[in-house]
Amino acid sequence: MQVPPNCDLTLGMVCEEKSEPGRTRWRMQADERFLNPAGVVQGGFIGAFCDSAMGAATITWVRGRKVLTANVEMKVSFLGAVRPGTTLVCTATVVGGGSRVVFAEARVTDGERLVATASSTYVLAPRSAEPDGLARGG
Repeated sequence: MQVPPNCDLTLGMVCEEKSEPGRTRWRMQADERFLNPAGVVQGGFIGAFCDSAMGAATITWVRGRKVLTANVEMKVSFLGAVRPGTTLVCTATVVGGGSRVVFAEARVTDGERLVATASSTYVLAPRSAEPDGLARGG
């Protein structure tokens, strides 16, 4: 397993904080490569940013269990346009769960305002298990 994963490297994500179980904070630069035709960051990149941050929060929440985590559903609300060059910060928090399912939320800010929120459900599986079912889930 590569750490950090390629998806985080592609987005330029950097973990700034993960010391509290179930909570992570990440930073990402809104790169020009992420722009849509209107000149603002395409929402899928912000959604991926939230997914990576929330997935990492689920891993810190399990406190040492060796698990794989897979997003099985996600909702993202876009609250403001993001211009290129903006530094985004995503704070992800686990809001509940059990041994197999975890619920998480994320908030993305641009330093001055909230630009997106997300909520998601993750399924956990032992890391030693075959990841086939997880690969299809996210």
